[in-house]
Amino acid sequence: MRREEKAQVIDALAAQLQETPSFYITDIAGLNAEQTSKLRRACFEKQIKLLVVKNTLFRKALERNENEEIKSLYPLLAGPSAIMFCNTPNAPAKLIKEISQDLGKPELKGAYVQECAYIGAETLPVLIDIKSREELIGDIVALLQSPARNVISALQSAGGKLAGIVKTLSERE
Repeated sequence: MRREEKAQVIDALAAQLQETPSFYITDIAGLNAEQTSKLRRACFEKQIKLLVVKNTLFRKALERNENEEIKSLYPLLAGPSAIMFCNTPNAPAKLIKEISQDLGKPELKGAYVQECAYIGAETLPVLIDIKSREELIGDIVALLQSPARNVISALQSAGGKLAGIVKTLSERE
């Protein structure tokens, strides 16, 4: 590969990192063509971008990012590596768990999710439990709605009468 081609690959990877800053580093070595096709199809269905790149080129793209957490992932860039990019932070973790039960691969080497580095396959359960932005917003809205729902249900159970409302409010204190 010529130097110009390498620069283009590094630029494309750096652009991908800017677009989707969360990524998973996996090992898919040993999969045959049919298994690799099944993995790629599953990634496509879950809107996960799977790239197989040279470790040195990916490291150079990572070096453009000045985050200290990412530096802890550099030792993982050895041997065959495939990178999974996705906007939903836990989707690749769920896919890895699901597919590896059938195929034995991919194996998680590490991940960079929500500005935190996760190293090793033992972090997979933690990554599966990470909530997306939308899930967190839903939890916050549910927490905010809970007190209002309690007051409304108490008022409705009192029959809407002024005496019942006063009684309900006095019981709250």
